[in-house]
Amino acid sequence: MREIPDALAAHLAGDATTVCHGWRVTRQDGVVIGFTEHDRDLRFAGTDFLAASGFRASETEAAAGLAADAGEVAGGFSNAAISEVDVAAGRYDGARVEQFLVNWQAPEQHVLLTVQDIGEVTRAGGAFRAELRSLTHRLGAVQGRSYGRRCDAAFGDARCGASLAGRTGTGVIMEVAGDVGLLVSGLSAAAGAYRYGLVRMTSGANAGWTCDVEDHTVENGVSTARLVLWLPPPVPLSAGDTFIVTMGCDKSFATCRDRFDNALNFRGFPHMPGSDFSYGYADGETVHDGRPLFP
Repeated sequence: MREIPDALAAHLAGDATTVCHGWRVTRQDGVVIGFTEHDRDLRFAGTDFLAASGFRASETEAAAGLAADAGEVAGGFSNAAISEVDVAAGRYDGARVEQFLVNWQAPEQHVLLTVQDIGEVTRAGGAFRAELRSLTHRLGAVQGRSYGRRCDAAFGDARCGASLAGRTGTGVIMEVAGDVGLLVSGLSAAAGAYRYGLVRMTSGANAGWTCDVEDHTVENGVSTARLVLWLPPPVPLSAGDTFIVTMGCDKSFATCRDRFDNALNFRGFPHMPGSDFSYGYADGETVHDGRPLFP
């Protein structure tokens, strides 16, 4: 149950009010930014709420029970508040948004209205529109694991257990080919070593942006290499941008065992019979005779 402070309740009960909304956005990387629809900056709840950010709220739908409430905020891009590059880079994806009602004449009089997550963010004409989802939408997320032949761990994480020491490389972009092709220098690994790996930009307009690598080939021995990314960057890459890339894994048991010597930590089920086997007819003359598939 929401409790409204006595001072704010008395103000709301008056004939005229001086209230506005404020939003505190906490990004996944820990950055906290405050915005308000008021015409001057406000400070309360330990956060500075910036005016002139272009933030405004739309109509919000709410329902009783565990229904996922829907709403959105919209605004214009501002270097002092939200930049188009940050939005394009996904830095606001999944961010937490706390919405406050505040008396702008006495900011200490405020109340937290909702806590929501940012869902889909769209950009058009120098403005953005962010979908706000209530926390109950998390109840619809798929939980647990599913059986599959390939590993479901991220290469190098705690579940994988493989060490990344000596399995990363640093390079410099020499030439950009299209949206996702890169000719780079500085990598000395054999062709395919960084296929399915992860590249993180360390300089340039996309610094901090990460992306999966679709393919890795080498040219002129190993002096130059070509990387193909799965997705185009938020803003075009440029020659001279630097990056760090991690070796990849195709998540097969053979690769885990032979290439990384990590079979004991394999998080898939490589010996699981496929659908063809499962639908096959069981008899005593073929492999469907009840014997174990693997000793």
